[in-house]
Amino acid sequence: MPETTIPARSTTRATASPRSAVWGRALTVFAWLSFLSETIIIGTGGAVRLTGSGLGCTEWPLCTPESLVPIVEVQGIHGMIEFGNRLMTGVVGIIAIAVVLLVLHTISGRRALINALWFAVGGLAGAAVAFALVSLTDFPAFPVASAVLLVAVIAAAVHSVRTTPARRDLVLLAWLVLIGVVAQALVGGITVLTGLNPFIVGFHYTSSLLLVCITAAFLVRLATPDGPRERAVPTWFAIVTHVTGLALAVTILFGVLTTGSGPHSGDADVLRRGFDATVLAHVHSWPGYILAALVLFLTVSAWVLRLEPRRWLLVLVIAILVQVAVGVWQAREGLPPVLVGIHMVLASLSAATYTVVVLHLKRTASVVPATAD
Repeated sequence: MPETTIPARSTTRATASPRSAVWGRALTVFAWLSFLSETIIIGTGGAVRLTGSGLGCTEWPLCTPESLVPIVEVQGIHGMIEFGNRLMTGVVGIIAIAVVLLVLHTISGRRALINALWFAVGGLAGAAVAFALVSLTDFPAFPVASAVLLVAVIAAAVHSVRTTPARRDLVLLAWLVLIGVVAQALVGGITVLTGLNPFIVGFHYTSSLLLVCITAAFLVRLATPDGPRERAVPTWFAIVTHVTGLALAVTILFGVLTTGSGPHSGDADVLRRGFDATVLAHVHSWPGYILAALVLFLTVSAWVLRLEPRRWLLVLVIAILVQVAVGVWQAREGLPPVLVGIHMVLASLSAATYTVVVLHLKRTASVVPATAD
């Protein structure tokens, strides 16, 4: 990503104070950690699925009915792999919280930080009350408590965005990541409780991919000066870029369906039915080749016309070509788990790179200072 520009608390200030600069540097570090952790958790989630460890922990949020952690003698390596992915979720959540707090403090100061902490206290209290009440019934209490906490996070996000005087884009993106992490934890639990339903598993992966894209967008916007935006490319180029995004989305969708219908179901006892994986593999490749052609066309055009996103388009070309090569290789080798895992991670990085390309279709408009008569 480009070098980061620290956002000032007010659009009228030319420079930030040294103290604000320290908070801004910390924000940059944690923003990068957020992007890396969201990418890594796709790899760990893929490891859970590709090693047949999806039900390594048979319960949620506990690993077993009696234990939070796996019992090695009973669950073996599968329990350790599944529990490791759950721990990674905690790491991702902590980093997402840090980014939110740093954004609020850097842009709006201590008052916004305190307001967010009050929402956190209220959310935790509401979740505890919901858990205690639902525990008196036969309904699972932890999913309800998690849903209450998710609602509190959404309410805090809405309040923060509405009361932030500047750089609402950064505040919104930071909160979206945190909301996504909390929601992903809930979806992960539902995945276990439903016995690895392939559609929920696919949704779980797709949501993780979107979070990688959002963290990438945050890094780009963090490096972008505040102010009005203007288009940096011709209209036809922007249209073709968005059509390319549609091709990317369709390719990923059929990729998720293909993996969900293949041999890597997440557990040896979970069988996939309803779709022919061989047919889907061919269908998945068609939009993939269209995507590669569109990206190549955009890259050549951008370099000929010297357009703003040309360097990131070159990165996207490389990512797509590697992705196509890995896809063909894994199909010919009978879907070995390592190649499938690499394919999953590359898909998220390709989507993140495309997100960066789209954000470079516009640039901050130059402000011409007024002259005195």
